Amino acid sequence: MARATAAPIAASSGATARRPRSLWQEYLPAVAVFVAAIGLWEAFVFGFNIQFYLLPAPHVIVQTFRDNAAVLLEVGLYTFREALAGYFLGCGLGVMAAMASSRSPMFADLVLPYAIASASVPIIALAPLAIVWFGVAQGSKIAIVTLMTFFPTFIGTLRGLLSVPPQSLELMRSLAAGEGQTFAKLRLPASLPYMFNAFKVGTTLSMIGAVVSEFFGGPERSLGVYISTKAALFRTREAWAAILIACALGLSFYLVVVLVERLVMPWHASTRKT
Repeated sequence: MARATAAPIAASSGATARRPRSLWQEYLPAVAVFVAAIGLWEAFVFGFNIQFYLLPAPHVIVQTFRDNAAVLLEVGLYTFREALAGYFLGCGLGVMAAMASSRSPMFADLVLPYAIASASVPIIALAPLAIVWFGVAQGSKIAIVTLMTFFPTFIGTLRGLLSVPPQSLELMRSLAAGEGQTFAKLRLPASLPYMFNAFKVGTTLSMIGAVVSEFFGGPERSLGVYISTKAALFRTREAWAAILIACALGLSFYLVVVLVERLVMPWHASTRKT
């Protein structure tokens, strides 16, 4: 009996001891690749004597970022607000359209071709038209981000809502569950992994859409206008520093969605560490 009790304790303690190692092994390759890439970048710039206006070294970009942190943060947050507003609009509309499509195949057949067509049009073709329709301010950028995030959210949520096995639906009907109960207890939990995958994709698409649409016009305090202006003046240090703040905001946005996913779906295998 003592041996039987000691075995689980030893196994659990062994698992606890191995957990830091597994986390280290998980993140070590990404950190190593990042450090190696930065080192190769530095060596390439100094080894081939690349001019600063063509490709500044990473440490120069970081120094420029520190010297212009206040301005970069201002323009970055301005563009991030556009991305955030369009993200919530696009994801919200995508979820609602998917819910309606899961209940009505006719509605799905009606919406799906237009969703595919909208996702097939490049940003550089839509951005000038969006400025004509919604103005040069934030409205046109929010519209572009909404359009870009709608399609992946719609497709992902619809796939999740329709992924419920027929046997599970029959079981709910045999228990006299209504449509609302079936949706809340079966369809919605089944769709959450698909929805959050789409939400994570939307974080990057929203930043891309906001920044690229600003290349075609916007206020001076926006990130896209700042990058295009500095690049046109061959002040590539400032342009790369602005790209750095865009990457930081996009990565932070993605990590926030990942955190929400772990809080909402603690039961899902993707949120558990092995």
